[in-house]
Amino acid sequence: MTGGGVLLGIDGGNTKTIALVAAPDGTILGTGRVDRNGDPYKVGIERATAVHGEAADLALSGAGHGDARVAGAVLSLAGADWPEDADELRAAHAARWPSATVVNDAIGALRAAIPDGPGVVVVCGTGTATGARGPDGTTWHSGFWQETQGAHELGVRTLQAVYRAELGIEPPTVLTDRVLAVTGEPSVEALLHHASRRDHPDRRDPAVVAWILLDAADDGDPGARAIVERHGASLGATALAAARRARIDLAAPFALSLGGGVLRSGAQALREAIVGAVRAAAPGVRVVAPQLEPAAGALLLAFDAVGIDAGPDVRARIARGLPSKDLFETHPRRARNDGERVRTP
Repeated sequence: MTGGGVLLGIDGGNTKTIALVAAPDGTILGTGRVDRNGDPYKVGIERATAVHGEAADLALSGAGHGDARVAGAVLSLAGADWPEDADELRAAHAARWPSATVVNDAIGALRAAIPDGPGVVVVCGTGTATGARGPDGTTWHSGFWQETQGAHELGVRTLQAVYRAELGIEPPTVLTDRVLAVTGEPSVEALLHHASRRDHPDRRDPAVVAWILLDAADDGDPGARAIVERHGASLGATALAAARRARIDLAAPFALSLGGGVLRSGAQALREAIVGAVRAAAPGVRVVAPQLEPAAGALLLAFDAVGIDAGPDVRARIARGLPSKDLFETHPRRARNDGERVRTP
């Protein structure tokens, strides 16, 4: 029972943190977004929890409520990889939300994408997380088992392909002109200098050029497609490992959902490579679209934590109450194909 209180769900990542506040019937009352890194492994516990708290403040303010009205809170966070991480993050937020639950961000994404039953979710954004739920409800998340993947790594591979083509190690690639056009650099040497000079105050995150690689792969460029297919095959292999860890029978049907900013924005070649790798070992897998955004998964976990059945009616009300997709977008995607020059992440 909530005693008339509200539910708070927070999804914290490397690029953005989103908070949602809902009434016990699923009505969305407030939302908040902070575009700063909230991963304690990258920015430390103090700065990470400040980001989480700021997003919560925005959502609670929009709802017209304060912390005293929060009956249940769940934080689904990048950087909650080991049990001690969750313990430390929970302790850091205990003064505000004494009974808050902290889980890895893959678990919130899983709750959002696949409401029940055996399933695996692959979330590919700036970084990547994989979560799985077995037939008995056992969950597993990839944490540090996950290789470096996602938009950041795809961006690194994009730049490497451009540098190798410039040196004649590999054939010329359409990536060169596209990357130079988007970044505004006059030459590949200038591009490399910007990325590597010791005292540059405005070094861009490689993730901002990942979309160029994905678009080129979807356009059929052989070099780009080879990079993307390797990346997707590796993500698919991790999805299969997650299924096994959660005791999913690969010979039986189970759900696979692909989410996160990279996969939500198209990336057809990457999606096909992930699904192909999984289907090769698990032919009965069902690919399902995520029912809700990961932040809504954190909110659903808050319902679970206080014992409210978040059935189809509640989930539908949450879905109807969410604002536009722009709340969840990874903003560097806006540079895709429009000639906008990207100088910062």
